[in-house]
Amino acid sequence: MAVTVQTEPREATGATQGHNSGDGGDAIDRDAAIAELKARLGDQVSTAEAVRDHHSRGASYHEGPLPDAVVFARSTEEVAEAVKICAKHKMPVIPFGTGSSLEGHVIALNGGVSIDVTQMNRILEVNAEDLDVRVEAGVTRKQLNEDLRDTGLFFPIDPGADASIGGMAATRASGTNAVRYGTMRENVLSLTVVTATGEIIRTARRSRKSSAGYDLTRLFVGSEGTLGVITEVTLKLAGIPEAISSAVCAFPSVDDAVNAVILTIQSGVPVARIELLDDVQMGACIEYSGLERYSAAPTLFFEFHGTEAGVVEQAETVRAIAADFGGTDFQWTTKAEERNALWQARHDAYWAALALKPGSKGWATDVCVPISRLAECIAETRKDLDELGLVAPLVGHVGDGNFHLVYLLDPNKPEDFERAKDHNGRMVRRALAMDGTITGEHGVGYGKMGYLAAEHGGAVDLMRQVKRALDPDNIMNPGKIVEV
Repeated sequence: MAVTVQTEPREATGATQGHNSGDGGDAIDRDAAIAELKARLGDQVSTAEAVRDHHSRGASYHEGPLPDAVVFARSTEEVAEAVKICAKHKMPVIPFGTGSSLEGHVIALNGGVSIDVTQMNRILEVNAEDLDVRVEAGVTRKQLNEDLRDTGLFFPIDPGADASIGGMAATRASGTNAVRYGTMRENVLSLTVVTATGEIIRTARRSRKSSAGYDLTRLFVGSEGTLGVITEVTLKLAGIPEAISSAVCAFPSVDDAVNAVILTIQSGVPVARIELLDDVQMGACIEYSGLERYSAAPTLFFEFHGTEAGVVEQAETVRAIAADFGGTDFQWTTKAEERNALWQARHDAYWAALALKPGSKGWATDVCVPISRLAECIAETRKDLDELGLVAPLVGHVGDGNFHLVYLLDPNKPEDFERAKDHNGRMVRRALAMDGTITGEHGVGYGKMGYLAAEHGGAVDLMRQVKRALDPDNIMNPGKIVEV
């Protein structure tokens, strides 16, 4: 099985005629489609090369063609109008939020129209009594929590990047708080979606449970724009804890750190976050973020939510567990400024990693395994890194068995990418052998399509049938998740 490292970009010129549609069918007149979009949406449609170039990539090394045009939608109705025009001309549609995705989700592999929802950034309805909120797809995580601050509520899913809520739903994002609060799958109550025909549907009501029909919400969560364009999201909220404390503890080895995590989870300690940084990543963060108080050793970051007495009890329990596995210099704090600095350093880990090799490109990848196999999986992964001579700092949301690598690659050395591809394949196959998954939260995009069948077998054919049923002309983000 092979993963495409790069695709050949199409010529970066204006919109052209004669390229195939998303399903490889008859040639279409892209100029006519764009002219109709401009007639309907005016200057909200751009064919400027700089704008198209910005919408041709996410936050990873993946490269590809430019879209033929970019539509800056301001409402669900405008998205529907744009999709109807694209459907008429069989023009590919690629939803675009903040562009923080990591597996090539937003790349216009077959050209087409990138629908940018960043101007759809209104918080539509806050139901504090019911602990839920309805937002447009372009609202970002930080924007939402800033707006909610006075309500005593917050949205707990934190993938690190200030991603758009629509993008987080589309990729089934999770992040640092998933060990306690779950992922987007557990926290999305309902979606408004524009289908491949331009129809506007709502997948569910606000009630916390329902047995009425197919669970369309879960179908679109994680669909990566291949079934429709998410335009509104209704989310569960959580109460801001009475007290929050964070802790940092260094360990003699990654194995010791992971075993401390396993015992913490098995002991039922309600930790909100448990993050692992290996010695390479910790050293990078110390240098990049000025964490002078800490050492470049395998390190766990913890966060505890609860009452003032509760977070003290949790911290003391974890301190004792850590000590059993050689954990030293256990430092914890309830001061907001110290906690924020610590978690900002964790969120900046990608940039800290890149700073280790100036001029390098970062290839971020992830897998997730049952927590009992985590230490073994990480140990073998790191052994492979040494064998292949790769530099790839490791971080992990280890409370739920998920960890990430960032391969640091010289863009002028194709052999670096080949070795990284080899390593990524080994790691993915190892995770599957341990009954894990090829991606815990990055998604499939086109970067991991080659491995999907190894995880799901014949179920991929069923996914393909769903795709064909909802998008018969294959215009919705074609070339992602499954080929049709």
